Amino acid sequence: MKKIVLLNLLFSICFIQGNEVYKFHSLEDEKRFYDLIQEIRCPKCTSGSIASSNAPVSEDLKNKIAELINEGYSDKEIKEYAKARFGNEVLYNPEVNSSTYLLWYGPFIFLFMILTGFFFRRKSQ
Repeated sequence: MKKIVLLNLLFSICFIQGNEVYKFHSLEDEKRFYDLIQEIRCPKCTSGSIASSNAPVSEDLKNKIAELINEGYSDKEIKEYAKARFGNEVLYNPEVNSSTYLLWYGPFIFLFMILTGFFFRRKSQ
């Protein structure tokens, strides 16, 4: 009987310790938090957001984002913090700047080149 009680106690401690709780001043701040962690990639994982990652770096970043929200930082400032710390690749929707022109406009340029080649080839036949 003592072994069962001890095992139940140990098992319940594992569950209590595994649940991370983030405290916010309002429901709007909590919603911002969950929206932000969906928009930021895990620096360690290949393509998942930090919301779906249990990597230690993701857990640290989630804690930092919660802290920044409670300190009154805006979403843009929090994204800038993540970008400064982990690079442009950490954001799912990076801003348009000189280093991301090809990312944003490359597919359209490629499509234009393919369509132009297709029409010139049809015209010459």
